[in-house]
Amino acid sequence: MTEWTRGDPAKAPARSPLATGGPLDEVALLAAYRSGIFPWYSEGDPVAWWCPDPRFVLLPGELRVTDSLRRTLRKPGWTVTFDQDFAGVMRACAAAPRPGQDGTWITDEMIAAYVALHRAGHAHSVEVRWHGELVGGLYGVAVGRVFHGESMFHRRSDASKVGFVRLVERLLASGFVLVDCQMPTEHLASLGAFAVRRADFLACLRAQRDLPPTGDPWFNPDAYPGP
Repeated sequence: MTEWTRGDPAKAPARSPLATGGPLDEVALLAAYRSGIFPWYSEGDPVAWWCPDPRFVLLPGELRVTDSLRRTLRKPGWTVTFDQDFAGVMRACAAAPRPGQDGTWITDEMIAAYVALHRAGHAHSVEVRWHGELVGGLYGVAVGRVFHGESMFHRRSDASKVGFVRLVERLLASGFVLVDCQMPTEHLASLGAFAVRRADFLACLRAQRDLPPTGDPWFNPDAYPGP
């Protein structure tokens, strides 16, 4: 398996890229994620590879679900599926407006690379529908028992939270020990995410990246035989 060779992530600048340039394909992406590194750059710029310090993470067993969100989850109009429309979720994330940002970092090149990683079985999506209409979702990369969240979108209030909660429930049941949220956001902090030292994050990733999950979080009971 190809490993990251373009700088030590433990010595990366806290708030700037570890490296720039190089290919952006499924091989480079998997090597990066296995080392705690992710791409983040603007269209027209060289690929920038990041490993910030501190790191924003969530422990699946400490997911915070408020009473209000529980009531939302119980509404009968929601349908949550997994890996049913990966490219569609990525395109929706790319089109979603971001406060303080002009444009998106999810370029066509990036979509093609992550779709290839999805077809190889490493990248996954969550689709959230309200009465059949796609209104939210998220995608990320699974490495052993760590899930690296990349981006989410919503077209209905709380839709991305519904998808995230259902994903974390699946991850917990399948033996995942950490959700890498990368950068701090109020949205994820409200669900229980918090900052940790990069050294601690990298130590956890090294310990978990080669351990297989204890279950399959990506199954869809309506499409495949359930457990």
